[in-house]
Amino acid sequence: MKTWNRFLFSAAASIIFACSIAQSVSAQERVLVLTGAELARVMPPGFYFQGLSAPTQMRNSAAVRFGTKRHVLAGLVDTSGYAADVRAKYEGFLITDSPITIGGSELETGAYGFGFSNNGKLNILDLAGNELLSVAATRDNQLRRPRPLMMVKFGNVVRLYSGKDYAEIGPR
Repeated sequence: MKTWNRFLFSAAASIIFACSIAQSVSAQERVLVLTGAELARVMPPGFYFQGLSAPTQMRNSAAVRFGTKRHVLAGLVDTSGYAADVRAKYEGFLITDSPITIGGSELETGAYGFGFSNNGKLNILDLAGNELLSVAATRDNQLRRPRPLMMVKFGNVVRLYSGKDYAEIGPR
């Protein structure tokens, strides 16, 4: 009888342990688009790119939290002080405090410039303006009210939109 009780206790403990691990993993992968005071708390007021600092357009900024401590921030900046060739490829910044995937490609932790091009690409640039990554953007013709920049949760990923064009961002 004692062996049977030990078996039942061990089985119950194993089930509880397995459920708690599954719950903690799902909590780590939870996607939350930040709004209001949470967004304002994490968004920088400006961004440095190619030797200049430009103010963040707070109305055109977005952030997402993957799990409890992993953030991805994006914001459009006022590029009026930049040369025309820079403005043609750079429209905002992307900051990630952990490795992510973007458009199926891997991107390391860091701060980057970005721009959606007219040929359907999202280009990621280092702070000196060198292209690091170029991924295909998808056009969402079902989007009723596009904004210049926004993030929308879509399952376990987030869509970074520029108007109706988007690229998916996910945790890595």
